[in-house]
Amino acid sequence: MNFIISETRKAILELYKEEVAESVINIQETRKEFEGQATIVVFPITKISKKSPERTATEIGEYLISHVENVTKFNVVKGFLNLSIAESYFLDQFNNQILAPAFGTFPSNGKKVMVEYSSPNTNKPLHLGHVRNNLLGYSVSELLKAYGYDVVKVNLVNDRGIHICKSMLAWQKWGNGETPESSGLKGDHLVGKYYVIFDKEYKKEIEALKAEGSTEEEAKKNAPLIREAQHMLLAWEQGDEAVVSLWKMMNEWVYAGFNITYKNLGVDFDKFYYESNTYLLGKDTVDEGLKKGVFFKKEDSSVWIDLTADGLDEKLVLRADGTSVYITQDLGTAEMKHDDFKMDESIYVVGNEQDYHFKVLFLILEKLGKEWAKGLYHLSYGMVDLPNGKMKSREGTVVDADELIESMVATAREKTEELGKTNDFPEEDKEELYKNIGLGALKYFLLKVEPKKRLLFNPAESIDFQGNTGPFIQYTHARIKSLLAKAAYKSEIQSPASGQLLPVELEMILQLAKYPAELEIAAKAYSPASLANYLYELAKLFNKFYHEIPPIVKTEEADVKQFRLNLCKKAADVINAGMSILGITSPERM
Repeated sequence: MNFIISETRKAILELYKEEVAESVINIQETRKEFEGQATIVVFPITKISKKSPERTATEIGEYLISHVENVTKFNVVKGFLNLSIAESYFLDQFNNQILAPAFGTFPSNGKKVMVEYSSPNTNKPLHLGHVRNNLLGYSVSELLKAYGYDVVKVNLVNDRGIHICKSMLAWQKWGNGETPESSGLKGDHLVGKYYVIFDKEYKKEIEALKAEGSTEEEAKKNAPLIREAQHMLLAWEQGDEAVVSLWKMMNEWVYAGFNITYKNLGVDFDKFYYESNTYLLGKDTVDEGLKKGVFFKKEDSSVWIDLTADGLDEKLVLRADGTSVYITQDLGTAEMKHDDFKMDESIYVVGNEQDYHFKVLFLILEKLGKEWAKGLYHLSYGMVDLPNGKMKSREGTVVDADELIESMVATAREKTEELGKTNDFPEEDKEELYKNIGLGALKYFLLKVEPKKRLLFNPAESIDFQGNTGPFIQYTHARIKSLLAKAAYKSEIQSPASGQLLPVELEMILQLAKYPAELEIAAKAYSPASLANYLYELAKLFNKFYHEIPPIVKTEEADVKQFRLNLCKKAADVINAGMSILGITSPERM
């Protein structure tokens, strides 16, 4: 309702002889307990009118009533001017904007953004925490695409380091040549099994050394297994053929396993980077920083940056022996990614335990004079807990992503069959539906919460056909599709309802009209949560509309029937488009 802003500016100029910027006019949706559809917050205008909020609101309201055809009534509540807008305005908006094929789409903004997500370690399968990361990264990518960005989805795989060597060494010692084929295990599960075995055997060695008189710290450092793993890492870094060959074989097992999980989750990537190719990067950046005086050397030749003036601390960027630390390779990788894609913005989807790391990384890049550093953003998200407590990977008690997906599909099957709604479905269609419902429940539950918040995931609560859940929204979409099929709906012919709009019909138009703005809000905040909750409100409102109006199929007035079917069709389109951005399928039948 942009016309209200321009007309209110005219009113202020006419009444108070002062021109104001658009930003002074604050328009909100009228609260449900008051009459009207748009509310002007008058308090900022009183500085210009030099009158009370009530008097200022009344004067502006009277001006708008007499000068603007689409404003039919007004009421004043303290400093709030509530405006009633003519139904003809909303019908025109519905017919000419909401029904337009391009509604809810944004043209290209000419900008490129990289979204880096997943970033797994190749020593274990993906778990529930990774699931939140993947779903968040994918959904933010799709949101930004919908908002007009050219999006590059990137996965930086942590495929080297001591943790990888632990799995390799354990397989070498206790694997007896076991493979994914011989064991029947997915490759990532097989490698994860040996990571757990390493940890158990390592703990036994620590306890044995402590029994001989070593301290905890000494035992951890001197246990034969950890020494062997460190030796293996050194051999890998020196290019030892046998170690590199074993590393390649086990990593290939893991990648094959990850790809199955990614496919089941419905996420994808345009580019994979591997830490084994990037871990030596960043040393040139350190040399550049030393020349520019951004970094300094200590007496032992280690290189540091002093960030105390920025409220942080001194940070090591290169060890005394010339080897890298994580920040070194992250500096180099950031530069390499920018050289590869020349993106305007780059979003790192990483858990909030890395908040400090990214503050330091971005600040260093800015101090080095990298103009593109201004476009870097850490999309920090909270941990995911289950009702029975926090997940741990080393003890083998991790909530495995594959098992979680299977469990969600099984629960969807059980709950749907209880309702008896799929009795006439072919078996193949049933299985596809259960998968869509199970994954829809999982994705929606994890995405409807603001990323920064810690999340308690309750699988049973997520698969519910009532309430703020994925299946409720999916079921609403299927209900609309069924209604349209029964009515033999053919096209969105512009056909305004004759007579007065029912309140729930006006509510539907207003809710649908919000969709582009909701997309923009969610994209700018890198948060699918607001879009998810908008879709829930739309689905809830549609069910109210469905129950309050007379049966559409039996409606005799052709234009009223067409108008209501158009409302239904557009609600289905918006739900389908919005859920697709969340990575969720909207079934045609349920």
